[in-house]
Amino acid sequence: MEWHDDGIVLAARKHGESSAIVTLLTAEHGRHLGLVRGGAGRRKRGLFQPGNRVRATWRARLAEHLGSYGCELLEAVSAEWLDDADRLAGLSAACAVADVALPERETHRPVYDGFQVLLDAIRTEAWPTVYVKWELGLLQELGFGLDFRCCAATGATEDLTHVSPKSGRAVSAAAAEPYRQSLLALPPFLLESGATGGPGEIAEALKLTGYFLDRHVFAQTKSGLAPAARQRWLERARRRSGARAGREPAA
Repeated sequence: MEWHDDGIVLAARKHGESSAIVTLLTAEHGRHLGLVRGGAGRRKRGLFQPGNRVRATWRARLAEHLGSYGCELLEAVSAEWLDDADRLAGLSAACAVADVALPERETHRPVYDGFQVLLDAIRTEAWPTVYVKWELGLLQELGFGLDFRCCAATGATEDLTHVSPKSGRAVSAAAAEPYRQSLLALPPFLLESGATGGPGEIAEALKLTGYFLDRHVFAQTKSGLAPAARQRWLERARRRSGARAGREPAA
């Protein structure tokens, strides 16, 4: 068997002395693993950095076999951001989340297309907003989408400030007041098409998506925990939010 597809490198794990088992997020074949002979060696190691775009050929005798990859580098995305810790952390987090969240060999084209948008957006200042919206899209694709259309309690469509951790639906400020301690904050930029979030809002949005990823996705894994790469990105976002707040003049 053989197929050809475009893919994004999610992970490469050493196998034996010099080979690697590479995980790609592909356009038509979903999250798919394959063996790359020499993939952990000096010549090929840079090809399989998380976030790189590749053109892949997969071959196996039977469909259920691991199979082997031959890959051509299309764009060395990760190399662009070796000196930008925030962007590299966000890119690593997206790869790790997709690797953990997506079932193997199931096509999830919206997630793939959204990841391509993220890879393009990472060159802009709006990339943290795109990252958050990619995680929201991932939850939607997996059947756990959040609903910000109206208040779960009153049906109001204005002044939505929180999200119910039980239903994943928005709650208005008035309805939220008696239960604020048990609700999740809803950053305003998530309600406005084309809006971008500041550092504080990004940190709150990552907490929001992280809660539902923990509950519906990561809790079902062997470790039961969020990927370490996402935790590092969340911590960087929180520190960045605090640093930015500290630079603001006092009222």
